[in-house]
Amino acid sequence: MIFDPCPDKDEMPLDRLDPTGGFTAIFRTIGCIGDSLSSGEFEATDPETGGKTYHDTFEYSWGQFLGRMTGSKVWNFSRGGMTAQEYRNGFAEAKGFWGKDKLCDAYIIALGVNDISKALGSGIGIGSGNDIDPENGDNNPATVLGYYGRIITRLRQNRPDAFFFPVTVPRDHRGSGKPERQALEDRLNEGIRRLPDLFPRTYVLDIARYAPPFDDEIFIRSYQLGGHLNPMGYLLFARMIGSYIDYIIRHNMNDFKQVGFIGTPYRNTKDAGTFIPDEK
Repeated sequence: MIFDPCPDKDEMPLDRLDPTGGFTAIFRTIGCIGDSLSSGEFEATDPETGGKTYHDTFEYSWGQFLGRMTGSKVWNFSRGGMTAQEYRNGFAEAKGFWGKDKLCDAYIIALGVNDISKALGSGIGIGSGNDIDPENGDNNPATVLGYYGRIITRLRQNRPDAFFFPVTVPRDHRGSGKPERQALEDRLNEGIRRLPDLFPRTYVLDIARYAPPFDDEIFIRSYQLGGHLNPMGYLLFARMIGSYIDYIIRHNMNDFKQVGFIGTPYRNTKDAGTFIPDEK
């Protein structure tokens, strides 16, 4: 029936790609925290040197495609090369991304690729979910997952009733054949999968588990431009993100009944679902 949100009880998150984003549209403001993949970055080549140049083109980012699909206001809280450490330790502050004028109903956190690259060098370690104090992010050690926790804690201080959708790091051709990098990617993704156990209203978009690998020959040929995505790739990723959030909402309808009250003092206490402000 058309009113059954889950007619296929065996449905997996990306079994159907909804070009409208489906129920993702219930979030009227969405913040996308991320790196080049979240910034619509395109690779060009210098005609004289043949060297690569990189360009954040936000109108082509999956976040802006998602905004056009759903009609929601979507903020790009991102930049090529971003890491969780840099975002929490200065970038967001410098850009005013913690400001009250940029509060969102939902936040999609898609970091990790650059964090892994730096961890392979002299950067901070990946850590684990045990690094995260959900009540006080300042207690978290300086690990990648510690900074994930600090970001979410800071955002929840600003908008306690927001929803969070952390994204696992996609299976990517940059990790193919590199066991050390793959091990760090697996460790980070396992930590990301623990975040819903630590924070309320948090649901993982497990792209690593359910999306096709980005090192697939057809995917590279059709959707990539160098080491990043092309316009079709960013649109495809937007459909993945929107469809995944739609899937989560359809399979947890009770959790999302009161999204319309986010940022207000109002609640329906007779049909509360699980949407109750945190105790202070």
